[in-house]
Amino acid sequence: MSIIEKIILAIIEGLTEFLPVSSTAHMKMASLLLKTDTTVELETFLVAVQFGAILAVVVIYWKKFLTSFSLYIKLAIGVLPFGLLGLFLEKYIDKLLMAKGTMPGVVISLSLIIVGFVLLNIDSWYHKNKKFNRTDISYMQSLKIGFFQCFALIPGVSRSAATIFGGLAQKLSWKQATEFSFFLAVPTIFAASIYKLYRNWEQVSEIPDFVRDLAICNAISFVIALVTISTFINFINKIGFRVFGIYRIIIGLLFLIFALKS
Repeated sequence: MSIIEKIILAIIEGLTEFLPVSSTAHMKMASLLLKTDTTVELETFLVAVQFGAILAVVVIYWKKFLTSFSLYIKLAIGVLPFGLLGLFLEKYIDKLLMAKGTMPGVVISLSLIIVGFVLLNIDSWYHKNKKFNRTDISYMQSLKIGFFQCFALIPGVSRSAATIFGGLAQKLSWKQATEFSFFLAVPTIFAASIYKLYRNWEQVSEIPDFVRDLAICNAISFVIALVTISTFINFINKIGFRVFGIYRIIIGLLFLIFALKS
């Protein structure tokens, strides 16, 4: 992978990680369009470059992380289902994402389209949630949202979409569901990044400039994610999720055509 290809993927990560559009799907689409080889380097990079994005959450919400000890317990509870199921399914997911041929593109495209139709209806299903003014999230709600996050193990579903939907299903307000989705990304992606680097370190450490390029690209995804997070909540409260549903269906159909033709 060239540094230009990595920078493009980092920009996409920063833009899409916290939007309900699936950053994994977009980076996979980009890697296919760029004709990037499906190597251990790409597999590791697609996960590890997310670290910069989650760091943006810590910076923006640093007061919350410093003053709420119960938040850490809730995040630990919320990440547990995803972590356990992810370890069990990891080799199958990696095999699917790194497979050659049309299968990865078809699976991602269908996930984009199906969840897109769900997002088209969220505004009407949970419009009353906008009026809710809950002050806290219970431990049981955290666990249930964690189970919803497991759907994100399916490539193209979107961790953000799954957890926001889970939060709304637990009768959280739109803002609270979105913010908890941000918070839950921190332990989820941090653990995934560290694990992937640890597992593949012997191979990727021998790639020239891999560590340098990864550091640069994480800095890029961090800056872009700062801007994305800062505007996303206000956008959701004003516009809703429907626009993301339309976008997912369109991009999913386009990618499906591309996958079937390639």
